[in-house]
Amino acid sequence: MRLTAISLLASVLVLGGAAPAAAQHRAPDSSAVVRTDLGAVRGQVRQGHRLFQGIPFAAPPTGGLRFRPPQPARPWQGVRDATFPRGQCAQLPAPYGGETSYEEDCLYLNVTTPAHAQRRHGLPVMVWVHGGGNTTGTASIYNAAKLAEDGGVVVVTVNYRLGALGWLAHPGLETGADRRYQAGNYGLLDQQAALRWVRRNAEAFGGNPGNVTLFGESAGSWDSCANLVSPTAAGLFHKVVAQSYSCTAPARTEASAEAEGATIAQALGCDNGSASANGACLRAVPVKTLLETFEAKATDAGPVAGGDHVLPLQPKRAIEQGRFNRVPVMHGNTLDEMRLFVSLSYPTPITAAEYEDIVRSGYGADADKVLARYPAAAYPDPRIALATLQTDSNEVLSACVHQDAFRLFKRAGVPVYAYQFADRAAPPLLDVPGFEEGAEHASELTFLFPGLIGTLTPAQQRLSDAMVGYWTSFARSGRPQAARAPQWPRFRSPDDVLSLAPGAVHRTDTATAANCSFWKSL
Repeated sequence: MRLTAISLLASVLVLGGAAPAAAQHRAPDSSAVVRTDLGAVRGQVRQGHRLFQGIPFAAPPTGGLRFRPPQPARPWQGVRDATFPRGQCAQLPAPYGGETSYEEDCLYLNVTTPAHAQRRHGLPVMVWVHGGGNTTGTASIYNAAKLAEDGGVVVVTVNYRLGALGWLAHPGLETGADRRYQAGNYGLLDQQAALRWVRRNAEAFGGNPGNVTLFGESAGSWDSCANLVSPTAAGLFHKVVAQSYSCTAPARTEASAEAEGATIAQALGCDNGSASANGACLRAVPVKTLLETFEAKATDAGPVAGGDHVLPLQPKRAIEQGRFNRVPVMHGNTLDEMRLFVSLSYPTPITAAEYEDIVRSGYGADADKVLARYPAAAYPDPRIALATLQTDSNEVLSACVHQDAFRLFKRAGVPVYAYQFADRAAPPLLDVPGFEEGAEHASELTFLFPGLIGTLTPAQQRLSDAMVGYWTSFARSGRPQAARAPQWPRFRSPDDVLSLAPGAVHRTDTATAANCSFWKSL
């Protein structure tokens, strides 16, 4: 379930498609106009914040620029209309909502600042990488007004190429000048191009280019962890927040990614010529065909380790060897990660016998031990039992693999602050009748980006206030602090994890709660 299930997340979140083409207009309010290195943009001045949308940070990756590292965007004359978002990157319709897009011209970002940021230079900058399995999602649905207003930060949300267009690896795409780059890391390079845009332009929006925090959730956390160990991202950020995807999780290998790419190329009839001819063939395939073939072959989408200097080592090995961008890290997961995916896979109740069959199918010789540790009778619903054991054992989402990352960062001498979001009454991404979603995967997002999913109770609003305080103070100083909230300890032992729930923010030992010793023994 590692990637296929995670990619369903954005199906619940994606709300809109591409906006009309950009227009040129005279700025009616000087505070809504900012001059970037490529030209002036006019955004919107709202109550408490300013919003600039659809700013290009790279050239459209179309035609001959498909499957190439991002190239510089062209400057423009006059004032560019930045009052609406631009194209959602190409993606197929998701099973539970969301819209299709075949738009390749999508490398745009959005900037939210406090209302008077132009008078308050040197604000911390937070750069958001959205989730969605690296196959779906878009930056514009994340309303960063609360982070900007309450936290006094500049927030940048970025698009990056998805699915085949962002992550297809094939030797035919490594020709000419692109031999320097491992094919299949285009989405990662897009994120680095956006970070370079931030370095050049943060000051114009009131931000400090010397104090940038990269943060992301799910696939956005995976990518943030990859950027953390990428030599080509060195100096582009100064802190990282990785939400619900462990920094010790494996990236795709060069061999496996290119084997999948070869399968795609063969299915598309792009495997019969020279390397350059095959690359040209892949660049000519219609977007719809390319995306559908990529999905039909169940191809993974995500960073590729090995083959070049973008990601030369697996993230875990890079951290073990101290070969990473040594910055403070905030890292964590949710208490009930896999309840989202179990509810999607089993929307109707299952029996205890069916639960046992599922466990025996998945855990083989270890099934008896797993069933003894997670008996169906101990849970109100066999699906909750299944979600609990899957959460505890998952190779990328569990508290155990996050604890592995915490320990590695601690051993490397990097300040790390660990958390677990634990509000089991959080608004669910998908409300399945008769199923308790709990603190499922992505349930913390609406506490940072209010209005994304459902509404919050007064108690949850207070937790949201505390989380925004923690996140933005970490961006400011590298130490998370919040008014009227408990102190957040630096991670030094398994119980130095801050549990986040309304009225119940406290330290907890997630390694014991998730039975990590048991899972390591199997």
